[in-house]
Amino acid sequence: MSADTHDSRSSARLLAVQALYQMDIARTPLEAVIKEFGAHRLDARLDDIEMPAADGDHFELVLRGVVEHQTEIDRLIDGKLAKNWSLPRLDSTLRAILRCGVQELLHAPQIPPKVVVSQYADIAHAFFDSAEGGMANALLDNVAKGLAAKEDAAS
Repeated sequence: MSADTHDSRSSARLLAVQALYQMDIARTPLEAVIKEFGAHRLDARLDDIEMPAADGDHFELVLRGVVEHQTEIDRLIDGKLAKNWSLPRLDSTLRAILRCGVQELLHAPQIPPKVVVSQYADIAHAFFDSAEGGMANALLDNVAKGLAAKEDAAS
């Protein structure tokens, strides 16, 4: 994968997290978010930070995948949380990060899991100064290892 592809997917992941957050908080419908982000955000600056243009196809793949597989994704996340935690109790941004990451781990096998875990952990660390970044990293890594173990057992 070229550096440009890597960078454009990184941007797409960040924007997918923001779009999911918007869908969660403002109850914006999926198609409206895709249209808005496609028209105004996929190739724009973010808070005065120069970013590579986002891969629109990857952005849509992640968003549509989270919506289509949300029950499966949420059950998997809930099952990996510490005993006294549940998905609704998590911060909305952290929920969006985890949902996007798990979506890619489950339904984008062409992308190396360590790339997915690393990039969503980086996004979590960018949004949070506290333990949430480490929690995102640990949970996504745990999901990736569980999926790899399942795959090994099946072959």
